[in-house]
Amino acid sequence: MSKSASPEELEAAVLALLKERGPGKTIGPADVAQAIGGNQPDGWGPLMQPVRKVAVRLMKDGRIVILRKGRPVDPDDFRGTYRLALPPEADA
Repeated sequence: MSKSASPEELEAAVLALLKERGPGKTIGPADVAQAIGGNQPDGWGPLMQPVRKVAVRLMKDGRIVILRKGRPVDPDDFRGTYRLALPPEADA
């Protein structure tokens, strides 16, 4: 059973999880996918690419930061494992 989610649902989940986690903390894309698709890989797996697309858009809008090895990435050119965080100014 694969669950699809709208970009708006994914965006809301990213922002809600980051707010819940608190300032200076990060979440992984799988956290977002699992929040919507459940704990079964066939539920959350298909959401990984849509989560990435939403994260890139949110970073370009200045609403979140995508981190790789603790450093902000170029949203148009990053690979591998990444984490999501609120931008430093949002921590205040």
